[in-house]
Amino acid sequence: MTALVPLPVVMPLLGAALTLMLARRPNAQRVVSLTVLGAGLLVAAALLVLTSLHGPLVVEVGGWTAPLGIVLVADKFAALMLVVSAAVTLAVLVYSIGQGLADGDEETPLSVYHPTYLVLTAGVTTAFLSGDLFNLYVGFEILLVSSYVLLTLGGTENRIRAGTTYVVVSLLSSIIFLTAIGLVYAATGTLNLAQLAGRLDVLPENLRLMLQGMLLLAFGVKAAIFPLSAWLPDSYPTAPAPVTAVFAGLLTKVGVYAIIRTETLLFPGGRTGGLLLAAALLTMLVGILGAIAQSDIKRLLSFTLVSHIGYMLFGVGLTTVLGLAAAIFYVVHHILIQTTLFLAVGLVERHGGSTVLDRLGGLARVSPLLGVLFLVPALNLAGIPPFSGFLGKTGLLQAGAAQGHPMAWALVAGGLLTSLLTLYAVARVWNLAFWRAPRAEREGGDVGDSGDGGGRSSVVTLPSLMVTSTAALVVLGVGLTAVAGPLFDLSGAIAGDLLDRVPYVRAVFPGGAP
Repeated sequence: MTALVPLPVVMPLLGAALTLMLARRPNAQRVVSLTVLGAGLLVAAALLVLTSLHGPLVVEVGGWTAPLGIVLVADKFAALMLVVSAAVTLAVLVYSIGQGLADGDEETPLSVYHPTYLVLTAGVTTAFLSGDLFNLYVGFEILLVSSYVLLTLGGTENRIRAGTTYVVVSLLSSIIFLTAIGLVYAATGTLNLAQLAGRLDVLPENLRLMLQGMLLLAFGVKAAIFPLSAWLPDSYPTAPAPVTAVFAGLLTKVGVYAIIRTETLLFPGGRTGGLLLAAALLTMLVGILGAIAQSDIKRLLSFTLVSHIGYMLFGVGLTTVLGLAAAIFYVVHHILIQTTLFLAVGLVERHGGSTVLDRLGGLARVSPLLGVLFLVPALNLAGIPPFSGFLGKTGLLQAGAAQGHPMAWALVAGGLLTSLLTLYAVARVWNLAFWRAPRAEREGGDVGDSGDGGGRSSVVTLPSLMVTSTAALVVLGVGLTAVAGPLFDLSGAIAGDLLDRVPYVRAVFPGGAP
């Protein structure tokens, strides 16, 4: 069973090498990438089943026993994240292939895109499976280096400028993370997470809080938590649609995953719970207020992405099983829904010629399918019942009410307000881009020449692969409602194991951590 654990990391790396050698054979690159990510989804699903039945699975890389060597640990939390990330990366790859075939690969040059995309996938899976802090850092660096390339595909002025901001912020975050790693090793003599779970507990309180604060600062930048989130709305919207989608869906959630893992395993007890709750409230409100001020759909969704990170942080800050379970449920929901929305907006841009609301209109009339592909995940994001967004937020609000202290009640009120403002933001997009009359009709032009908002011909055919992959994610997002009960039960079991810490530590050190 443990032989499956390294495969989510090894397969994308081998696939990246193979697609690089096949740079002059784009069809072969597509086949290799689809095969690797499809196999990765199957392996992730198998790991989720195995960890649910048998507990965490551990692999000691190179045969070096912990804590001397690197360990990869697949528990239920890591396996669940692997499944969701594999589904999203596969759907986005299909979307990007459809876009490349339709556009002649101008936006996503195949010789560069496929190897880099697979390396990005390997970085994400490495972060999820890492059993020590330094390997977690390596996972972040792998995905960040590949994201630099993907963000600047095409080499336009806007993308280079946004990529420069992204690089500077990411390097600063990495420096903070690496410094924290050095200080942790100096204080404890180890970087193995299971061993740190015991050794950090005996450190002086001030030293422990400093180390915790540095790690939170590094992960807070990566997760785009306010006030460390200003870089995101300026960076993500400039990239090609599939790149923006996978960035929005996955990369910030890797930061959230790291926060959950380290806060529960290394720093239990809720010592920074108040700080996390305050950051969650500010992230919610500042993000959504930024969203409703936007006139471009991509920037609007980027601000909602920041805002809804606050919901996840809300659950973590409560430090209860119910709060953490709701946060994990919400992470799964948000990965799927945010990715779907950015893919749908890519179709909007293709159909309407723009994502600026003033230039759009009448899209629901011209393309009802496109209207459905946007409206369903938009309502899900806003938390309209019976969608999974409503269920996740309900769980978080219940957890906050059960906690009962004033800050928790403030988060309950902030969560409700944020949900209402999210509904306002997406309803505004729907009214302006889809529901009102087309731009040419509003301006008194020849309606027969312009059936969409951007002034293009009314006959616009959307590539079938792009539509199919977006529709598949819409169905998956709606399907979360059907499996909400089992998924919430699984999230509760994961939360219990995370707060207990014993299953993780015993899996890595059956005889007890040295």
